[in-house]
Amino acid sequence: METQTCVTMASVAVLSCAGRLNMAAASALNSSINDLLEAGHTRIVVDLANVSSIDSSCLGALIAGLKKARHVNGDLRISGAQSAVLAVLSLTNLDRVLPNHETVELATADWVTD
Repeated sequence: METQTCVTMASVAVLSCAGRLNMAAASALNSSINDLLEAGHTRIVVDLANVSSIDSSCLGALIAGLKKARHVNGDLRISGAQSAVLAVLSLTNLDRVLPNHETVELATADWVTD
């Protein structure tokens, strides 16, 4: 898994992931989210546009990040998920907890006006 972080506003960060999000990547994903939260970025978008697959360990990392973000009155959202990732989210019913936004811009649209 490759990641890149882009800060778009004071409390908003975009974590762009690429490759396969599997057990080997879960720890790095979890650490990246934690690092952003510790740096004060309470609103995080995880951009999955370049992710080919995801497994339960990385789903767990996303849910853990969502809980941590909400604990500090923030939020974690996903964007750009491709069909294979959307299928896993749907099968696990996590698409109800982490709805996919088509783009990063759509994921942050209501944050810009807050």
